[in-house]
Amino acid sequence: MAKNFSKHHEIINYFRGEVNKKSFENRYRAKTEHLNTTEQFLLKTELNRLASPCTRSIDLRGLVRSECQLFDFQGLAHYLDEEAIALFNESVAHYGDYTFGVYETVNDAKNSFRDIYDNEEIIFSDKKIGTEKLQYSAQLHLLTNYPNRVEERVDFSIPITLKLANKQTLKASSIDLSVTGIKFKLINKTALFEGDVLTITLTGLDPELQFSKDSLLSFEVKKVSRDSGVQIIGCQRINIPEQDAFEHFLIGYTKDSDTTYKINLDNTLAALQARSLEQYALVKLNELPIFMHCVKGDNVNIAPRYVLTTQNNQKIYHYWQDKKNKSAIQALINAERFQRLLNKKNQDCSLLVFSFTRVYKGIKFFYSLDEDQLPHDNTFFRQFLSFAASKDTFAVTALNCQSINIEQAHSPFTLSTAMTKRQTYLNPPLTDEVKEILATLPYVVTATDVSDTTAVSDYQNQRHVGIDLERLKRFGYKSDENNCVDEITLSYGHQRQEARFIHKTPIIIECGSLKFSAQSEDFSVSGVRVSLEKPTMLSQGDIAYLSFPKLQKMTSAFELKQLPYQVMRVSQDKKEVNFRVSVKEQDHIGKSFFKLLIEKNKNKLTSDEYAMLTPGLSEALRTLYSVNMAITTAIVQSSGSQYKIETLVAGKYGSQSQTNFLSAMLRLSERHGYYNLYPLLGNSQARERFNHYMKKLLASDSPISERMYIAIKDNVTDIENEVTIKLMNELATTEMRYNFIKSALKQGDFYSIQLTLSRSDEANMEHLNPELDYISSYARHRGKQLEQYIHSVVGVVQLIDVTQETLFRHVLPVNP
Repeated sequence: MAKNFSKHHEIINYFRGEVNKKSFENRYRAKTEHLNTTEQFLLKTELNRLASPCTRSIDLRGLVRSECQLFDFQGLAHYLDEEAIALFNESVAHYGDYTFGVYETVNDAKNSFRDIYDNEEIIFSDKKIGTEKLQYSAQLHLLTNYPNRVEERVDFSIPITLKLANKQTLKASSIDLSVTGIKFKLINKTALFEGDVLTITLTGLDPELQFSKDSLLSFEVKKVSRDSGVQIIGCQRINIPEQDAFEHFLIGYTKDSDTTYKINLDNTLAALQARSLEQYALVKLNELPIFMHCVKGDNVNIAPRYVLTTQNNQKIYHYWQDKKNKSAIQALINAERFQRLLNKKNQDCSLLVFSFTRVYKGIKFFYSLDEDQLPHDNTFFRQFLSFAASKDTFAVTALNCQSINIEQAHSPFTLSTAMTKRQTYLNPPLTDEVKEILATLPYVVTATDVSDTTAVSDYQNQRHVGIDLERLKRFGYKSDENNCVDEITLSYGHQRQEARFIHKTPIIIECGSLKFSAQSEDFSVSGVRVSLEKPTMLSQGDIAYLSFPKLQKMTSAFELKQLPYQVMRVSQDKKEVNFRVSVKEQDHIGKSFFKLLIEKNKNKLTSDEYAMLTPGLSEALRTLYSVNMAITTAIVQSSGSQYKIETLVAGKYGSQSQTNFLSAMLRLSERHGYYNLYPLLGNSQARERFNHYMKKLLASDSPISERMYIAIKDNVTDIENEVTIKLMNELATTEMRYNFIKSALKQGDFYSIQLTLSRSDEANMEHLNPELDYISSYARHRGKQLEQYIHSVVGVVQLIDVTQETLFRHVLPVNP
């Protein structure tokens, strides 16, 4: 009801469904004679609006506490709880049809059994309504392989009669139908099981439909799910005759019906939402996925083979590169360490690796030691930690391992039979070449940098007293020319106008009175990305003149000095700049040179578009990783000028521990099946910081991290007093952190979580449009709603659980 008519609520309620009756005019004038002519006219217009037919679907899933079910009314599917269904039927009885009055009554209703949650709730604000907010509800979406449906399913809710093998007859209600299948709801104490054979009569069919409602259809039970005394049964037809009257009826009914939302879209809607969330989560991934190669069954001679890199995790990959930019990730994961990692996998925990690097006579050496490598020599281990922590290149890396299955490597569109030929090329099945490669990759290992300034300081406080340098050399490694590790950029579609090629070469940059040196990171025909040792004073739009002294030695045909380039982007730390050929220059020498260089040296250059070399491999590895992804990502959406989090994303086959941080948030939620983000958002300082970061971050910027210590007491009954959240600046000393951890473990659980915030790029809609177009063709409003949801995503927060490293660090003695 519009706000302007709130004072006339009694009159509007009195005339529900009465505007089309002959007696309405006289009764209306008598009831509104105290109003002026204008008010009478406007009120009558509102009554006519409320009585007009409505085609909007009502979906209360996620907005009410109780469970919603599919409710079909005249071919339009709604998702309502039991109380909303009763209110819907009552309102329809008053209005005589599904009208806007019914729609608004059901959507706006509040009572003691239902809680309507405001979709535009601002989770980053610090507003209080009576008391501090204690529930920040979010839904978890699992990334998985969605099955292709070879038939369209029609939402079809009518009474049906079942006849079991023992001649018992039961009454039920259908949910959806296809030519060879049916799903129905059975509220009965008689249990059905997979393999049961039964016959079904569609007793609720309208008499005018051209199919005999007395016909018996034979089915076999294929799937049974039970919840609170209700059975949802999925069946497949058997003994189908050659001339199938039911098939003719259903195909004709689907085509002839002009009612929207007849096709059951649940599977496609779930798949499309997961695909969009997968894009946002993976392209800003902070952990480094490493696919391990071995001959079948040989875990002894196992080695890294492929890595998936993003803007956020490239720092880890570059750390394990030698001076020639060749991967030395074998120094992080060798065969012996992998065996220890497998033991950790069985214990459902990480393997911590402590490392530093050193350059000697132009060769880069990698020194590393993991927590289980010297079980009987704690003295040398502590000396190594303190010695390593004193180096600028010190890092702590958490390794996790997951077994992978080639069957998880492809997730087809959910209704490929409805896709055009062109659309199927966007998501083709695995080729034999890709399958052969995947067969040699039994595991994916993830490497996560879990070191921060606080951790480094704590390790430095070990204060090593001398270290056996000869023994230290045993833990050093230099890259092997025979090792082969390929980098694959994790992306969704080709979003660049030109392919970029990774190449490092010195560059001299001049702009006005400024002149300084830099190094290229990659280049294309029309642009170059450079890195600087110190922050630059260049700004977007500046024209700078670039010289390439080392490349100049390769050619005399091109003068590679003082070539004009325009600054297109400067990173937040001012140490990375993207240049593009100045648009004022028609015949740019640099453009001509790099075009020729690429054409003549394609086989020698490392392509950032690796998919061109083995079509389909990049997509297969990406899908394999996503369904095994254990890290949880929170999705940030725009809400007016503010931000909200209502969605979490994780891989289906990732860690599903009952004691991890995700399960803790589930236990704190008052809403069944939802997660309470209070441990993340209950700290006002944290909310203010993330709100500030989101407003200043660009998609091209490096992520911003905050580490939290969280204490959750056993058997929580009062969240505000029994869940404690601290940022690192609130626990300034090692002693304060140690005491917080000790107190938390004594009273319940302790978690150390690193929140890594990134601004999102726009989704690659080409990858999503096939299923979005299919949804929109049957339910335009649902397609539009989902598209708006996709475009509302503005950032991601990855929840990196660093509890293991934090506990490990704080049991070490300080200042021995």
